[in-house]
Amino acid sequence: MPLDFTAIDFETANSSTASACSVGLARVRDGEVVATAGWLIQPPPGHDRFFDVNTRIHGIRERDVVGAKGWTEQLDDLAAFIGGDVLVAHNAGFDMTVIRLACEATGEVCPPYRYLCSLQLARKLYDLDSYRLPSVAAVAGFVDFAHHDAAADALACAHIVIDAAQRTGAYSVTSLAEAANVRISQIRVVEPAPLFDFGSVVAVA
Repeated sequence: MPLDFTAIDFETANSSTASACSVGLARVRDGEVVATAGWLIQPPPGHDRFFDVNTRIHGIRERDVVGAKGWTEQLDDLAAFIGGDVLVAHNAGFDMTVIRLACEATGEVCPPYRYLCSLQLARKLYDLDSYRLPSVAAVAGFVDFAHHDAAADALACAHIVIDAAQRTGAYSVTSLAEAANVRISQIRVVEPAPLFDFGSVVAVA
Protein backbone atom coordinates (compact mmCIF):
# COMPACT_ATOMS: atom_id res chain seq x y z
CA MET A 1 0.00 0.00 0.00
CA PRO A 2 1.60 3.33 -1.07
CA LEU A 3 1.86 6.50 0.99
CA ASP A 4 -1.45 8.05 -0.12
CA PHE A 5 -3.39 10.66 1.86
CA THR A 6 -4.92 14.13 1.73
CA ALA A 7 -3.64 16.92 3.97
CA ILE A 8 -6.22 19.47 5.03
CA ASP A 9 -6.33 22.79 6.88
CA PHE A 10 -9.20 25.09 7.83
CA GLU A 11 -9.28 28.72 8.91
CA THR A 12 -12.24 29.96 10.95
CA ALA A 13 -14.05 33.29 11.09
CA ASN A 14 -14.43 33.41 14.86
CA SER A 15 -14.17 31.36 18.05
CA SER A 16 -16.85 28.91 16.85
CA THR A 17 -15.19 25.82 15.43
CA ALA A 18 -18.10 25.58 12.98
CA SER A 19 -17.16 28.91 11.37
CA ALA A 20 -15.06 27.57 8.48
CA CYS A 21 -14.12 30.43 6.16
CA SER A 22 -11.41 28.74 4.07
CA VAL A 23 -9.96 25.32 3.38
CA GLY A 24 -6.70 24.10 1.90
CA LEU A 25 -6.00 20.62 0.54
CA ALA A 26 -2.97 18.72 -0.71
CA ARG A 27 -3.26 15.26 -2.27
CA VAL A 28 -0.33 12.87 -1.89
CA ARG A 29 0.16 9.76 -3.98
CA ASP A 30 3.04 7.35 -3.38
CA GLY A 31 4.81 9.92 -1.23
CA GLU A 32 4.55 12.81 -3.72
CA VAL A 33 2.26 15.84 -3.75
CA VAL A 34 0.23 15.52 -6.94
CA ALA A 35 -2.53 18.11 -6.48
CA THR A 36 -3.40 21.09 -4.32
CA ALA A 37 -6.55 23.15 -3.90
CA GLY A 38 -8.04 25.82 -1.69
CA TRP A 39 -11.08 28.04 -1.57
CA LEU A 40 -13.00 30.49 0.58
CA ILE A 41 -16.19 29.41 2.37
CA GLN A 42 -19.14 31.39 3.65
CA PRO A 43 -19.39 30.24 7.29
CA PRO A 44 -22.69 28.64 8.33
CA PRO A 45 -25.48 31.00 9.41
CA GLY A 46 -25.17 31.82 13.07
CA HIS A 47 -21.41 31.25 12.89
CA ASP A 48 -20.64 33.86 10.23
CA ARG A 49 -19.41 36.85 12.22
CA PHE A 50 -15.74 37.65 11.57
CA PHE A 51 -13.77 38.43 14.73
CA ASP A 52 -10.87 40.86 14.48
CA VAL A 53 -8.54 38.44 16.25
CA ASN A 54 -9.19 35.78 13.60
CA THR A 55 -8.85 38.22 10.72
CA ARG A 56 -5.51 39.41 12.10
CA ILE A 57 -4.31 35.80 11.96
CA HIS A 58 -5.43 34.78 8.46
CA GLY A 59 -6.36 38.06 6.78
CA ILE A 60 -9.82 36.94 5.64
CA ARG A 61 -12.66 39.42 6.07
CA GLU A 62 -16.41 39.10 5.73
CA ARG A 63 -16.35 40.90 2.38
CA ASP A 64 -13.86 38.34 1.04
CA VAL A 65 -16.33 35.46 1.28
CA VAL A 66 -19.21 37.27 -0.41
CA GLY A 67 -20.05 35.09 -3.40
CA ALA A 68 -18.14 32.08 -2.02
CA LYS A 69 -19.97 28.80 -1.59
CA GLY A 70 -21.49 28.07 1.80
CA TRP A 71 -20.55 24.98 3.76
CA THR A 72 -23.33 22.86 2.24
CA GLU A 73 -22.59 23.97 -1.32
CA GLN A 74 -18.86 23.30 -1.06
CA LEU A 75 -19.16 19.95 0.70
CA ASP A 76 -19.33 18.01 -2.58
CA ASP A 77 -16.14 19.70 -3.78
CA LEU A 78 -14.44 18.78 -0.53
CA ALA A 79 -15.58 15.17 -0.78
CA ALA A 80 -14.56 14.95 -4.44
CA PHE A 81 -11.00 16.05 -3.67
CA ILE A 82 -10.61 13.81 -0.62
CA GLY A 83 -12.24 10.68 -2.03
CA GLY A 84 -11.54 7.76 0.27
CA ASP A 85 -8.25 9.12 1.62
CA VAL A 86 -7.14 9.25 5.20
CA LEU A 87 -6.95 12.93 6.15
CA VAL A 88 -3.87 14.44 7.76
CA ALA A 89 -3.82 17.75 9.62
CA HIS A 90 -1.58 19.53 12.11
CA ASN A 91 -3.56 19.42 15.36
CA ALA A 92 -6.09 17.29 13.50
CA GLY A 93 -8.64 17.34 16.30
CA PHE A 94 -9.36 20.97 15.45
CA ASP A 95 -9.84 20.44 11.71
CA MET A 96 -11.99 17.34 12.17
CA THR A 97 -14.15 19.25 14.65
CA VAL A 98 -14.58 21.98 12.02
CA ILE A 99 -15.99 19.38 9.63
CA ARG A 100 -18.24 17.81 12.25
CA LEU A 101 -19.63 21.02 13.70
CA ALA A 102 -20.07 22.80 10.36
CA CYS A 103 -22.07 19.80 9.18
CA GLU A 104 -24.07 19.89 12.40
CA ALA A 105 -24.73 23.62 11.98
CA THR A 106 -26.03 23.14 8.44
CA GLY A 107 -27.86 19.83 8.93
CA GLU A 108 -25.50 17.91 6.67
CA VAL A 109 -24.45 14.33 7.25
CA CYS A 110 -20.85 14.45 8.45
CA PRO A 111 -18.51 12.19 6.46
CA PRO A 112 -16.84 9.71 8.85
CA TYR A 113 -13.32 10.50 7.66
CA ARG A 114 -10.36 8.67 9.12
CA TYR A 115 -7.48 10.94 10.09
CA LEU A 116 -3.92 11.17 11.35
CA CYS A 117 -2.44 14.08 13.29
CA SER A 118 0.91 15.41 12.07
CA LEU A 119 1.38 17.24 15.38
CA GLN A 120 1.29 13.91 17.21
CA LEU A 121 3.69 12.46 14.63
CA ALA A 122 6.09 15.35 15.12
CA ARG A 123 6.10 15.00 18.90
CA LYS A 124 7.03 11.35 18.50
CA LEU A 125 9.64 11.70 15.78
CA TYR A 126 11.29 15.12 16.17
CA ASP A 127 13.13 16.71 19.07
CA LEU A 128 12.11 20.38 18.85
CA ASP A 129 11.60 23.37 21.11
CA SER A 130 8.34 24.16 19.30
CA TYR A 131 5.95 21.88 17.46
CA ARG A 132 4.05 24.67 15.75
CA LEU A 133 3.50 24.02 12.06
CA PRO A 134 6.25 26.37 10.74
CA SER A 135 8.85 24.87 13.09
CA VAL A 136 8.06 21.28 12.18
CA ALA A 137 7.73 22.06 8.47
CA ALA A 138 11.18 23.69 8.49
CA VAL A 139 12.76 20.52 9.87
CA ALA A 140 10.94 18.60 7.14
CA GLY A 141 12.54 20.90 4.55
CA PHE A 142 9.46 23.02 3.80
CA VAL A 143 10.24 26.63 4.68
CA ASP A 144 9.11 30.20 4.01
CA PHE A 145 5.43 29.49 3.43
CA ALA A 146 2.47 31.75 4.21
CA HIS A 147 1.42 30.37 7.59
CA HIS A 148 -2.37 30.59 8.16
CA ASP A 149 -3.04 30.51 4.44
CA ALA A 150 -5.05 27.29 4.42
CA ALA A 151 -3.62 25.97 1.14
CA ALA A 152 -0.04 26.68 2.25
CA ASP A 153 -0.63 25.09 5.65
CA ALA A 154 -2.09 21.95 4.08
CA LEU A 155 0.95 21.67 1.79
CA ALA A 156 3.29 22.13 4.76
CA CYS A 157 1.46 19.40 6.63
CA ALA A 158 1.77 17.06 3.64
CA HIS A 159 5.54 17.60 3.56
CA ILE A 160 5.83 16.83 7.28
CA VAL A 161 4.11 13.49 6.80
CA ILE A 162 6.22 12.66 3.74
CA ASP A 163 9.38 13.47 5.70
CA ALA A 164 8.19 11.44 8.69
CA ALA A 165 7.58 8.45 6.42
CA GLN A 166 11.07 8.76 4.95
CA ARG A 167 12.63 8.95 8.40
CA THR A 168 10.83 5.84 9.62
CA GLY A 169 10.93 3.86 6.39
CA ALA A 170 7.13 3.75 6.39
CA TYR A 171 5.45 2.84 3.11
CA SER A 172 1.86 3.83 3.95
CA VAL A 173 -0.11 5.98 6.36
CA THR A 174 -0.93 2.88 8.38
CA SER A 175 2.69 1.75 8.67
CA LEU A 176 3.72 5.34 9.53
CA ALA A 177 1.19 5.46 12.36
CA GLU A 178 2.47 2.12 13.64
CA ALA A 179 6.11 3.24 13.42
CA ALA A 180 5.39 6.42 15.35
CA ASN A 181 2.99 4.73 17.77
CA VAL A 182 0.12 7.10 17.03
CA ARG A 183 -3.48 6.34 16.17
CA ILE A 184 -5.42 6.73 12.97
CA SER A 185 -8.71 8.01 14.37
CA GLN A 186 -12.13 8.56 12.83
CA ILE A 187 -14.59 11.42 13.05
CA ARG A 188 -17.28 10.28 15.43
CA VAL A 189 -20.61 10.78 13.73
CA VAL A 190 -23.59 10.72 16.06
CA GLU A 191 -26.77 9.62 14.35
CA PRO A 192 -29.79 11.76 15.23
CA ALA A 193 -32.31 10.06 17.48
CA PRO A 194 -35.39 8.82 15.58
CA LEU A 195 -38.52 10.87 16.00
CA PHE A 196 -41.14 9.21 18.17
CA ASP A 197 -44.03 7.95 16.07
CA PHE A 198 -47.15 8.82 18.02
CA GLY A 199 -49.23 7.06 15.39
CA SER A 200 -47.88 3.74 16.55
CA VAL A 201 -49.11 4.20 20.12
CA VAL A 202 -51.99 1.93 20.96
CA ALA A 203 -54.25 3.13 23.78
CA VAL A 204 -55.07 0.50 26.37
CA ALA A 205 -58.25 1.00 28.37
